[in-house]
Amino acid sequence: MQHVFVYGTLRAGEVNDINRAAERHGVAAPQWIGMAHVHGRLFDFGTYPGLVIDEEGGPIRGDVYRIEDALVPVLDEIEHVYPGVEGLFQSHRLHIEVEVEGRKDRVDCLIYPVAAASVAGLPRIESGDWVEHRATRP
Repeated sequence: MQHVFVYGTLRAGEVNDINRAAERHGVAAPQWIGMAHVHGRLFDFGTYPGLVIDEEGGPIRGDVYRIEDALVPVLDEIEHVYPGVEGLFQSHRLHIEVEVEGRKDRVDCLIYPVAAASVAGLPRIESGDWVEHRATRP
């Protein structure tokens, strides 16, 4: 078991919903731990967002789930993360503060950010929330 922070299309109700991805692959359902924020900059790639981790950046909203290890290759496939291949998304680990049952806890999470160089010229999502942004854009 491990934790993952999802901030874009893997969020519940989105096109790559982590719960539906687990179900499609016969993996136990992820357990939602809570809402969390990481510091960074969020960009609009059109049909999905990209997060640049940046301690000086604003809060980026996402959700933390506890997942079976068997779900990680499924998430890697969705994010096009392959061993030895330099792609847009990268697999990264980060300690994230999440609120669990009214108290704050820090958990080590898998996260899929993008390289800072990949966002040149793309619109920044100032709200830091992909779901809100996607729902309100023209």
